[in-house]
Amino acid sequence: METKKVWLVTGASRGLGLALVKELLVNGYRVAATTRDLSGFSAIANSSPQHFLPIQMNLLDEHSVQQGIQKMLDTFGRVDVVVNNAGYGQIGTLEELTDQESRRNFDVNVFGSLNIIRKILPQLRKQQSGAIFNIASVGGFTGNFPGWGIYCATKFAVAGFTESLAAEVKSFGITATVVYPGYFRTDFLSDESLNLPAQPILEYKEARALEAAHKEQIQGNQAGDPHKAANALIEIAEGKELPLHLFLGSDAFQMAEAKIAEVQQQLHKFEAISKSTEFSAA
Repeated sequence: METKKVWLVTGASRGLGLALVKELLVNGYRVAATTRDLSGFSAIANSSPQHFLPIQMNLLDEHSVQQGIQKMLDTFGRVDVVVNNAGYGQIGTLEELTDQESRRNFDVNVFGSLNIIRKILPQLRKQQSGAIFNIASVGGFTGNFPGWGIYCATKFAVAGFTESLAAEVKSFGITATVVYPGYFRTDFLSDESLNLPAQPILEYKEARALEAAHKEQIQGNQAGDPHKAANALIEIAEGKELPLHLFLGSDAFQMAEAKIAEVQQQLHKFEAISKSTEFSAA
């Protein structure tokens, strides 16, 4: 009898998603992997059909999502781990990004994951088990990146709804984890994965400088190994206790510690004002 967990991974034809699929297949897991274009799976085209199910899916189309999930269930009979990984980076200050650019980033990074969650939960509730990993970013915990405000906002949204999701599904035996990766050596910063503002405003020097740093210095020199991140996710999924918050990468860990320390410092500094807003006793 097959005892290995069945995984569903979205945005799996590149980056962390592809690394995860490869590691899962090497370790004998059954994997349903989604992408907009199946040609992206050419690197694993020869994988065993008993273990690998490529699914062409438009995450913004609920019918497409439902069809893809049903195909997975018809093939594997169940799903144990769901990884909402699909998304892309959007650079641009809040002033220079158009409404369309901002909404599209939310559509893919936020509502695409919500569509998966909405359609997969009936099966997980039926099983009374399952784990959901929503891939955010360290930029979903600290937004101190000029020119990345909308992208960070999408990832803060992922973190927020994951916390609520965890509380909503706990009694069904389902867990939810928000994952905050730091910089990993994938193609996330490539022209295919990172959108630049259509109408840049040159006066935003800090944003332009950070944009140039990502394109010219950080890209290709990221410290994180995506295959090690994939194995970390597998290890967590097999554990008895799954965290609500998971930071991946020493850089993400350090940025999280700095943000927590800053919030604590300001919390205590302005404690008196915070507590001064209650009704006084008659």
